[in-house]
Amino acid sequence: MKIAFIGLGNMGAPMAANLVTAGHDVTGYDRADVVVPGVTMAAGAAEAVRGAEVVLTMLPNGNILRAVADEIVPAMQPGAVFLDCSTVDVESARAVAEQARAAGLSALDAPVSGGVGGAQAGTLTFMVGGDAKGFETARPLFDVMGRKAVHCGPSGNGQAAKICNNMILGATMIVTCEAFALADRLGLDRQAMFDVVSTSSGSSWSMNTYCPAPGVGPTSPADTGYRPGFAAELMLKDLRLAMQAAEQAGADTPMGAAATALYAQFVEEEDGAGRDFSAMLPRFEGRTRG
Repeated sequence: MKIAFIGLGNMGAPMAANLVTAGHDVTGYDRADVVVPGVTMAAGAAEAVRGAEVVLTMLPNGNILRAVADEIVPAMQPGAVFLDCSTVDVESARAVAEQARAAGLSALDAPVSGGVGGAQAGTLTFMVGGDAKGFETARPLFDVMGRKAVHCGPSGNGQAAKICNNMILGATMIVTCEAFALADRLGLDRQAMFDVVSTSSGSSWSMNTYCPAPGVGPTSPADTGYRPGFAAELMLKDLRLAMQAAEQAGADTPMGAAATALYAQFVEEEDGAGRDFSAMLPRFEGRTRG
């Protein structure tokens, strides 16, 4: 396919590179001066999307997505697919989708799970909202960039699935870190705790796959000094999006609110910025009750 890719940062660049490797014709644009092997760089976003069958975006937030949409939607060819892989608020995703549909385009919101490692390895999970026709057009691209794509329903539902997933992830990582810190104080060996919990009712992705304790379980950011695979500030962003959606929907989410408050404190008042979100463990290690 002829593809345009807007936003070639830590996630977008390896995703675009995988599309090139698979034989697709990719034209890219990023405000930063970046080079992605095999990607033809355009001078601007509108120039990049002209003639593209699918336009992918990977952008930092809803305001930037809206601004980019204003620029590229008029330049896209009718019938093309606007495939946004950013993680943004549900309202912005739905507004941009409506703008695209009004211009004769298919629109998909398809945030991802899997982090930079998943983007590089082509093992991302895509949570997709939008029309079925657009989803089928984009399916071969999902197959290249990821290992799973789930069509979650109409526009905005991809973002809804992402923020619900990450609300669970944020809360379970916190309690996993709390449990390791408690185990330390009770004299329980960390490996023994992992061996029990990872095969018992307390098991979770945070414990089994992304264990926050160094030297325990599969290799994770804990084993590299908590160098971010998924940065704490990105977790905070997603939790705040979840709380914004919960407020708009009138949903009661006390655990999500507690996780948001803890990550806000960790990132904005402590040393969490620039560290992996699992670095909550050393935070709890150094604290006492009170």
